[in-house]
Amino acid sequence: MHQLKKFLEYKAYQMRVSSLLMTTAAGSGHPTSALSAADIMSALFFYTMQYDPKNPDNPNNDRFILSKGHASPVFYAAWKEVGILTEKDLLTYRTFNSVLEGHPTLRFICTEAATGSLGTGLSIGAGMGLSAKMDHRDFKTYVLLGDSEVAEGSIWEAAEISAYYKLNNVIAILDNNRLGQSTEVMHDHHPQRYAAKFEAFGWKTIIIDGHDMQEIMGALDKAKEVQDQPVIIIAKTFKGYGVDSAQDKEGFHGKAFSKDELPGILEHMKRRFSEAAYFDATSFTWTPQLPQEPKKAKTIECNEIILKTPSYKLGDKLIATRKAYGQAITAAGVACENVMSLDAEVKNSTYAEIFEAKFPERFIQCFIAEQNMVSMGVGLERRGKIPFISTFACFFTRAHDQIRMAAIGTSKLRLCGSHAGVSIGEDGPSQMALEDIALMSALPNSIVLYPSDAVSTYKLVQEMANYEQGISYLRTTRMNTPVIYEATEDFPIGGCKIVRQSNQDQALIIGAGITLHEALKAYDVLLLQGMYVAVIDLYSIKPLDAQTIIKVAQSAGKKIITVEDHYIQGGLGEAVAYAVRNTGITIECLAVTQLPRSGKPEELLQWAGIDAQAIVDKVKRFYP
Repeated sequence: MHQLKKFLEYKAYQMRVSSLLMTTAAGSGHPTSALSAADIMSALFFYTMQYDPKNPDNPNNDRFILSKGHASPVFYAAWKEVGILTEKDLLTYRTFNSVLEGHPTLRFICTEAATGSLGTGLSIGAGMGLSAKMDHRDFKTYVLLGDSEVAEGSIWEAAEISAYYKLNNVIAILDNNRLGQSTEVMHDHHPQRYAAKFEAFGWKTIIIDGHDMQEIMGALDKAKEVQDQPVIIIAKTFKGYGVDSAQDKEGFHGKAFSKDELPGILEHMKRRFSEAAYFDATSFTWTPQLPQEPKKAKTIECNEIILKTPSYKLGDKLIATRKAYGQAITAAGVACENVMSLDAEVKNSTYAEIFEAKFPERFIQCFIAEQNMVSMGVGLERRGKIPFISTFACFFTRAHDQIRMAAIGTSKLRLCGSHAGVSIGEDGPSQMALEDIALMSALPNSIVLYPSDAVSTYKLVQEMANYEQGISYLRTTRMNTPVIYEATEDFPIGGCKIVRQSNQDQALIIGAGITLHEALKAYDVLLLQGMYVAVIDLYSIKPLDAQTIIKVAQSAGKKIITVEDHYIQGGLGEAVAYAVRNTGITIECLAVTQLPRSGKPEELLQWAGIDAQAIVDKVKRFYP
């Protein structure tokens, strides 16, 4: 054991040296944040974690999440010590062609999840812990937290739900190095205060000296023995540990040491950690603790997910798209056991309760904690699950940072926002999602889908289940709407539906969701008055079928009217306007342009100028 301890201290020393070398070579980075965590990282990677370094996708590997993503130098240094990276690799840190980015992303194969926006790692870890329990696997998920980031509310959302679900397979380590970016952290160097908080949330807490290898090893051993609750090890450390000019001093966050300073710093560290620096690495043979396959482990593989043809009939009256969503994800759950539902305590409004009734073991009640819910979904998806995540569309805005980080991590989350737009009625503006299309469209590799009836909703859920390139977002409506499509109709991503067209059309109306039905009402009124228009259902807002829109518009007087239950900025209208730019097509956009208020849906649609009469009036001004 004595020799093992010396070996771990040697590895920690090597990580400190590498962290300094790579940040100085890059001319940027966070070396002092890495130095405080080196001892912890050494014990995790070379003592306690069971994993196959050559197979990061092994489903039984213990997982490690660097929630304090700015400490990436020590993360990459650990993998260099394991043998996955070389010193030459480390010296590419933060350069354009390197996979070793300033904050970890999945471009580096051993990264579990993209981090860097603080407060997401513990939620991701909770998702991984849930996946392990569901699949009867024994792996632990270790999450390294910074003491600054525990000021984030999402940390406490994750803490509470981890205790609620008794995730004893989630072990957090808090690097209590006392200093944030610009000031001391809230609880300074008082680990007992952090312990009291986590204990109040139902966690087992262990306080240690984060630079005493024996204490670190002992705490990690104890953590593995805890039953029925998550564990946090609160390690009192020093920022910049080992560099006297910076240790425990303000003003060094995010600052690399200069090339002139570095030789003297390294020479000083060699003297300070002389026993570790001169340790004979050949005197100790380390081999990774390879994980074993549990006897009851479940491995579920799904190829293409095909939903059973729905029973909706053309002309059926008044089925809300939000209800069709619940029915569709349940059908997806039948088709593939990896499909899950996460909901933020609004399951009876989003209709996720239909899924829960059928598959209670695959339904995760996340309560009113949307930020945590989204990042838990990231953890579940990283472990092979297919999570459908639902809440009111307006409440996804509070989790947009988590959604953004999921997109950076190329997570394949399926999000459903219900109760979109002013058409929800009396609940008022706080409940009306009027910016969600803009937010979701701005994400890299995202798709944004907006069905108008039960059939299109059902079929688009199938498309989402099979979409593997990034975030998919489905916008559903509170109001009941009639079924306007045959159950055999297909709705491919990037398509649209021409629902009305003639050879006499003088304008093209484009709607989606509730406004498509308003457009169809307007069509009927105009037709009775001898005016002909085409109507397109733009169910796929991103990507958008520009070719069809332009073709139809050119045969309809080169005039387009878009109508949407969304703010004009970043919505359907702007997407269409961009798609038809420089084509000679004139476009007018009807959208919500003022702060709405409570009222009946019909009143609000009229007030916003997006109802059938507003469309009729606009067409008449357009019509030759």
